[in-house]
Amino acid sequence: MALTRSRFLSCLLAGAAVLAAPAALAQQDFPSHTLKLVVPFAPGGATDILGRQLAAAFGEKLGQSMIVENRPGAGTVVGAGQVAKAPADGYTLLLAANTTLTLNPAIRESLPYDPLKFTPIGQVADMGLLLVANNAVPARTLAEFVALAKASPDKFSYGSFGVGSSVHFGGEMLKTATGMRLLHVPFNGSAPNLTALMGGQVQVAVDTVVAATPLIKSGRIKPLAALGTRRLHLLPEVPTVAESGYAGFDMSSWFGLVGPPDMPAAVRQKLEKALAQIMAEPAMRQKLTEVGLTPHWGDGAALQARIERELPQMRAVAARSNIHTE
Repeated sequence: MALTRSRFLSCLLAGAAVLAAPAALAQQDFPSHTLKLVVPFAPGGATDILGRQLAAAFGEKLGQSMIVENRPGAGTVVGAGQVAKAPADGYTLLLAANTTLTLNPAIRESLPYDPLKFTPIGQVADMGLLLVANNAVPARTLAEFVALAKASPDKFSYGSFGVGSSVHFGGEMLKTATGMRLLHVPFNGSAPNLTALMGGQVQVAVDTVVAATPLIKSGRIKPLAALGTRRLHLLPEVPTVAESGYAGFDMSSWFGLVGPPDMPAAVRQKLEKALAQIMAEPAMRQKLTEVGLTPHWGDGAALQARIERELPQMRAVAARSNIHTE
């Protein structure tokens, strides 16, 4: 009886090994065909450029092409939901923003993905945010504008490129930090936001350094403060909010690479190693800098830690400022 049981167990183990072998071999040979990078933004912007630069670089590092698929919609929810349901084999990845990973979960009751369950590959870049003003506003600094706003409560309004966006969160955080009372006026994108600012429909606006810099350089609007912890390389003369008297203030847009939940460790490690090499290349860093992004490499663990750290912070901002979607 003991021999029969032993043989039975041996057969089970042998069968399991046969079944496991193809999966293990697939991971060892990864990648063996074309990969896909889902970019949850429309073509043409800085984020799309970032995605295409990364895809080309991954193709060179991994020996297999990586195609970019733009899937904009619902503040990155459409693209993120697609990747969350994709096979966890490493062939479908998402260029996620903090909108995807920490802002949407703070303002939406239901999402087709869990930001904490994506497989983190690494951080790649930040995009600075700015508080900018109409030229008719008699303030040259954040301190001067705060004084104006406090002297005339409810007189001033600020524009953003959408409810629940990074710039909306940034504007509400500014209100809390400074004690200003500003009316939020959301627009559908940076172009209408900054057009409204120039036209005087709003007195100030929060927007990205990429969108605002050309208008600042041409003298059509003026910068008051950068919202991140460091000055922006495109506008090094503009002080940060923290330098303007509000210590600890920090808000930016940022981007990271993630895969579907439960990706095999061996596949994740190959992708993380390739991304680390890509982000260390001076040519890649220069390309990102040229389009207004700040290269910001961090491994998968660093990305996961950032999500876990910022998610409760953004939920607190959303609750305090009553930011929510319809």
